Amino acid sequence: MMKLALITYLDKGKYASPTAENEDDILLRFLKGKGLNIEKIIWNDQNVNWSDFEYAILKSPWDYFDLINDFNAWLNQIEASGVKLLNPFNVVRWNSNKHYLKDIADAGLNVTPSAFLLKGEPVDLKAYFTHFNTQQLIVKPTVSGGAKNTLKITPENLAEAEQQLHIFLKDEDFIVQPFLKEIEETGEWSYLFFGGKFSHALLKTAKPGDFRVQHTFGGTIIPKTVTLDETKAAEQYIKQFAQSCLYARVDGVYLNGVFHLMELELIEPFLFLETDQNSYERYYQALRNLIGL
Repeated sequence: MMKLALITYLDKGKYASPTAENEDDILLRFLKGKGLNIEKIIWNDQNVNWSDFEYAILKSPWDYFDLINDFNAWLNQIEASGVKLLNPFNVVRWNSNKHYLKDIADAGLNVTPSAFLLKGEPVDLKAYFTHFNTQQLIVKPTVSGGAKNTLKITPENLAEAEQQLHIFLKDEDFIVQPFLKEIEETGEWSYLFFGGKFSHALLKTAKPGDFRVQHTFGGTIIPKTVTLDETKAAEQYIKQFAQSCLYARVDGVYLNGVFHLMELELIEPFLFLETDQNSYERYYQALRNLIGL
């Protein structure tokens, strides 16, 4: 019988599920109830024999960006073992670094305005206030998640932030974006797709006085009914960059009524399955189609 691995991470309490029961456990129980031979596996567990599995489903390797060299080595290892990865290896490697946003922008799709600071290069953030016509910048690593090492920069804290960023840039690249007031005022949208088909949507809002919408920083998650036009706006990113994927989360914001991508989440996004009663079934049907059941 075909054996599948549902990939998670070694939980050290650094990252938390926004729901009382871990989404992975609920999904695992659901898929087992469908008759699948599936097991939850920690991605960097050295005792796993990957040749035992035909498919590995990336569900919540939430620490991959903290261990990016190990993660890349792991991808090479399981690819060499013959395991098929969902989402595909080439997509995961591409999506692990926010430089992918330039590829999406170059394809003609709307992306939050972005510039890149390369490792080891000198920092001159002042120019970006003019470049983006803003008084607030957001700076974060190109390999990151969960608001890791994310800085909100204003002219008032510019000198201090540049000192901190100079240290950060010794190790990795960063991305610079204008702070979008729409995130504070309206929130960040997430559109979930399974097998390239729209499933459900939600709005993530930050707590008063904060700009981070993640639940670990007090953000709120609100399920939303969306229009066909809104769905199609998000679907453009799927058609061009995630057509072969089991799952995808399109995160973005509306600027003057037009959707702009902030992140195309194809590695370890929380899927907010509990916010829609049919989401688990949609996930299962997409999985069935991909593995040929």
